[in-house]
Amino acid sequence: MSNQTYQERRDQIQVYFDRTALDAWKKFASDAPLSRIRSIVREGREAMQAVLLSHFPKDLRGWRILDAGCGAGPLSFELARRGADVVGIDLSPEIIALAANRAQSFDGIGSLDFCAGDMLSSELGAFDGVVSMDCLIHYGQADIADALAELAARTSQKIVFTVAPSTPLLVAKRRLGTLFPKADQAPAIQPPKIGTLQRAFRSNGSLADWNLTTGQRVSKTFYISQAMEMSRA
Repeated sequence: MSNQTYQERRDQIQVYFDRTALDAWKKFASDAPLSRIRSIVREGREAMQAVLLSHFPKDLRGWRILDAGCGAGPLSFELARRGADVVGIDLSPEIIALAANRAQSFDGIGSLDFCAGDMLSSELGAFDGVVSMDCLIHYGQADIADALAELAARTSQKIVFTVAPSTPLLVAKRRLGTLFPKADQAPAIQPPKIGTLQRAFRSNGSLADWNLTTGQRVSKTFYISQAMEMSRA
């Protein structure tokens, strides 16, 4: 996507993961002890992972799925265990190296392919489904709609993703983000109002053949995330 705001935001996120927060995110992907705040965030993320997985069939043999913003790959592994051939992509080569190392011991019925790069790259090919957890939360709603349109052009069945919904509680929690050491803070999230996001979705002509529905919300004090699903009309 040539959109300048998307590209600038993408570059900021890559710098954050590669240079600032790699150790912290390695801890998220492990059973290592965490601070109280980060423990709550990990609990929330695990709950949302279960929500997103519930949007896919138990038997995914024959599916090719893109895990966009896969991190260390927790969703990728679960989808592959159901039989999917999963491509996990993330901006951070260091985090992808962690996921690829973990994949060496994978013995499920599907397959795993981890790579570093832009989730919107056409070189990734076509997919039956896309999952993207807490990846689009750093982008404005226009960029979210444009990114979804690019993914939809190469997806045959469904796209399941999350946004950080704009709520009074989330605004308050963002202010409390100063509790984190400054060096550990991620690029600021951009919470859309769900109704406004839906209007941006409907106004994007490239998404005319898709429906957008709102799924379950996970709210765990320092973690608030809203599941959304796109499916062919």
